[in-house]
Amino acid sequence: MRMRSLLTLAGAVTALTLPTAVPASAADGAVLTTGSVGGTAVAAGEVLTAPLASGTAATFYSSATGTSGISCTSSQFTAAVTDNPGAPGTATESVTAHTFDSASCTTNVVGVLGVTGITVNNLPYSAAVASDGTVTVTPAAGSTIQTTVVLRTLLGSINCVYQAPSLAGTASNADNTINFSSAQFTKVSGSSLCFANGYFTAKYAPVTAGGAAVYVN
Repeated sequence: MRMRSLLTLAGAVTALTLPTAVPASAADGAVLTTGSVGGTAVAAGEVLTAPLASGTAATFYSSATGTSGISCTSSQFTAAVTDNPGAPGTATESVTAHTFDSASCTTNVVGVLGVTGITVNNLPYSAAVASDGTVTVTPAAGSTIQTTVVLRTLLGSINCVYQAPSLAGTASNADNTINFSSAQFTKVSGSSLCFANGYFTAKYAPVTAGGAAVYVN
């Protein structure tokens, strides 16, 4: 079953969000363009989507350097551009969906038999993409970034709820990606089988608008 998720992680998100990096040499061009650096400006209202980069997985591990937790090979985020000013600058988006296909998820947590679902709560989130490739995902005022993970055990299903005040990622024009690396979430409720902290890592690519690759300027 498909569940809306995170993480950003994410991620929703993450988020989440837009793709690219580096050059800010498109003098009067927009921060987000399609086709190439300095290409056609992405219009406000256009929808951006990105699946996981081919051959990669989104992971939610119990530590930043460990390998114990959850791994999913199918995830996608969707965001609508809300503002795309001239470069250098910061474009903004509304992250409306961040999904994980639970059928693609596996876990190696002791005592857990499988992953029933991962849902990213409290959407939409706001995403800011700067000309230097910095991506920041934040919740609405008074809210929080939240992900609910449902795990299957011998004793039945358990819900693990994780929250984060914001998520930080990076965009690269090299392969039109958005990357999240060990973005930390803290458990706010759930069984002792739910690890205390979750670290979300994922690479989404290519980020596209109307089928065309998106670049950051």
